[in-house]
Amino acid sequence: MPNQPEDLEALLSQVEPVVAPRRGDLLRGKVLAMDDEGLIVDLGRKRDGVVPRSDLERLPAEEAQLKAGDEVLVMVVDPEDRDGNLVVSISQARESGDWLRALRMMEKETVLEAAPSDCNRGGLIVSFGRLRAFVPASHLTDLPRGLDEEGRLDYLRGLVGRKMPFKVIEVDPQRRRLVLSERKAIRQWRQDQKARVIDALQEGEVRKGIVTSLREFGAFVDIGGADGLIHISEMSWRRVEDPGQVLRVGQEVEAVVIRLDRQACRIGLSMKRLQPNPWRELAEKLRPGQVIEATVSRIGSEGAYASIEAGLEGLVRGEDAAMTLSPGTRIAARVVVLDPDHERLELEPAETLTPA
Repeated sequence: MPNQPEDLEALLSQVEPVVAPRRGDLLRGKVLAMDDEGLIVDLGRKRDGVVPRSDLERLPAEEAQLKAGDEVLVMVVDPEDRDGNLVVSISQARESGDWLRALRMMEKETVLEAAPSDCNRGGLIVSFGRLRAFVPASHLTDLPRGLDEEGRLDYLRGLVGRKMPFKVIEVDPQRRRLVLSERKAIRQWRQDQKARVIDALQEGEVRKGIVTSLREFGAFVDIGGADGLIHISEMSWRRVEDPGQVLRVGQEVEAVVIRLDRQACRIGLSMKRLQPNPWRELAEKLRPGQVIEATVSRIGSEGAYASIEAGLEGLVRGEDAAMTLSPGTRIAARVVVLDPDHERLELEPAETLTPA
């Protein structure tokens, strides 16, 4: 008989023989006789087990060549049929090793690689040992949207024979349901890959990457198997209203790692910190009390903001600043606070311009 998984063998060796066999029990026995109806197996009990011919036909040809005295593992299918026989199955017993392996893979969230052997309108069929696993079309990553039934089937046919990653998401031997997901396998692979990349990263390290997506709050960049976030505030020293004004999907960028959260698998990146800090340069030119020219750039919740050299902005103090000023207005403003470490500049309206 073919070798069963070691953990299954260990399990069997620890189980005491049951007095009354139950459906699903795994038993060990020896072949007593074989005829056109099937096999008779000595199970060391009051009744011998009967293996129907139909069960033997489910086995590969080389495994069905059994003879008297061979030791076999069987699963109880019917403790007592209408003729009083104890019906057992060799094929289902051997499948039990595959069910156990699938269960362990699901528990450990293991990603397996396999090539679909067939498909139907609902998804893909994948051979899993002696079992047939099903991959619903909804669990495929790149299934095009809007396909009609025939178009979907053509797409699925194109995946047959192609190696793909899968993750076990449902194991139900009673209903003979084994379900896999490519979508969750890809997600798991990305998470594992990201964890490996994060483990190797150090804050301050400079990496090249490809922009994978843009959001209102920033851009995600693939730096070699893991996506890091460039927050909108870290794209440029100038104020950025829309990440799409600075970056595009597919663009190669260079960024420095500024934050690592290994527990949450998050990477913070910055583009602007690879460029000279204009706030430092500004701090060398300006001093509190100095009057400068500025242009009102926007009106925010805190008041009016004015743009000075290098595109940097300062908040114009004054209760009526937001009401009396409008974007584009040129003003004379006095420096009240300049804090380059926190990128903070506060101004107040001035009557006249004074030389620096």
